[in-house]
Formats: sequence, structure tokens, C-alpha cells
Amino acid sequence: MSAKHPVVAITGSSGAGTSTVKKSFEHIFRREKILSAVIEGDSFHKYDREEMKKAIQMSEKAGVCEHISHFGPEANLFEELEALFRGYGETGSGKRRYYLHNEQEAEPWQQKPGTFTPWEDLPLGTDCLFYEGLHGGVKTDTVDVARHTDLLVGVVPTVNLEWIQKIHRDTSTRGYSVEAVTQTILRRMYDYVHFITPQFSRTHINFQRVPVVDTSNPFIARDIPTLDESFVVIRYRDPHGVDFPYLLTMIHDSFMSRPNCLVVPGGKMELAMQLVLTPLILQLMERRKKA
Repeated sequence: MSAKHPVVAITGSSGAGTSTVKKSFEHIFRREKILSAVIEGDSFHKYDREEMKKAIQMSEKAGVCEHISHFGPEANLFEELEALFRGYGETGSGKRRYYLHNEQEAEPWQQKPGTFTPWEDLPLGTDCLFYEGLHGGVKTDTVDVARHTDLLVGVVPTVNLEWIQKIHRDTSTRGYSVEAVTQTILRRMYDYVHFITPQFSRTHINFQRVPVVDTSNPFIARDIPTLDESFVVIRYRDPHGVDFPYLLTMIHDSFMSRPNCLVVPGGKMELAMQLVLTPLILQLMERRKKA
């Protein structure tokens, strides 16, 4: 953790909806004139798209139970990610690259989709490091990324909703079949249990969307439950100093389910994120000025 060079991270599984929280942070940064160095979690995968396909094939041929996946350490640069967080906290500098998901992203770089751009230095003079990806709070026997974060936010829909969102995203925008996406979910399960879900016990805040419609079979769901068909549970690891009466007043129909849990209607999620996250970011910036 660093007062002078804070690290802010959003962590969540594939299909969890981290991009929604990312947009809220972007609005806060723009409004408060905060300059962030943005890190995309996919850029710390170990293999490009073709290399990953080969690694998966080799894993399956070997017949091991714990198949390689983007959720686990075998397919990621956890040591390099921890070094970036630690180094930025100490010096405000580091290196990053981008993973080019599609033709549109790849065209300016004149590279193939599914490849990485060259490593480059982070811009100088940034106010914070901002990470969004799968492993902002990951911890293994040799790596502890979470301990270098000053604000760690988890995005954790109920698991069936997460799978519905992933299936719809991968079939509609990436061209995969439902069967292929289901196989990916199964292949990732060991790493999901051991490296993804434990992160949400290390986060400072979790946003968990809970649908109030039937999602009991996510593999046949025709559409994604809307925000108005959901509640959002906001869990603080440490509720000390949180002005819950203010939040309850500002967010209509919200209520407390536990001393550290605020529940808001899904349609108020964006407002809730702004009200919850803005004071925390301003506290980091105030601490930075004092440092």
C-alpha cells in the first residue's frame, strides 16, 4: 500500500461486469480531475491467443484434472503483476502492455487480434494506478497482489447470473456456441474456486448483483436479467466511518441487511457506486497530497 502512489483495483470473474464499475471510476476520475495509469488485466496473461489454444490442448492431452485456464497461475504473469503494483506504489512508475481482443483494437498497432503490444513505460505524473481484470486481489504461495492495493473492489454477481452474462457475451459478440462456453466454464472450475473466489474475502468493498427472477438453469436462459430485476448487495469489509444514514437517504428503497451490508435496487446501482466510491477516492487523493 502507498500513500503517495495509490493503487486502485477492480477484480471480478469473466462475465462478472467489472466494466460497469470501471465506467463509474472513469466518471469519478474525470469529474475530480484525477489522472490514472490504466492497466488491463488481460495484458498480464502469459500466452497470446494461439499459444493459449496450444497450451489447453497439451493440458487436455496430459489428462490432468486441473486444466490450464486464464483464471490460474499457469496462464498468467502473477509475479510481474505483483511487481507492477509494488513498484508503482514505491515510485509511481512501471510498465504495461495491451492485449488486442479484436480487429478494431489490433488495427492501429498493425498486429493480429489475440496478440500483445510491446511493453511500454507508464505515463509520468499520474495520480494513481487503476487496474481492472481477473486478479486484482490474487494470492498464491509465492505472490500476494492484494496487499499492494489501497482500494480493492470486487464485482461478484451470483454465480448463475455470472454464467448467464458470460454465455450471452461470448455467443453474441465472440461467436462461440453455448456448448463451447459451457466447456470453458467447466475447464476453469478448479482455478475459479482456488484463485478467483478467494479474492472477494480480501476486497475492501464488494458489489454483488442478485437477480429476483428465476436463473436456476443459466445454460438455457434466453436473456440477461435487467438491473430493475435485481438488487445489489454492497458489502464493506470495514464499515467504520461509513455514513450509512446518508446513503440510505440518498438511495431510495435501499436498506441494511447486516451492519456492513447495504442493499440497493438494481436500477440505482450506478448512483450507489458513485456515492460509495467517490469519498474513498477523495480520501486516497487527500492522503496523497499530505504525503
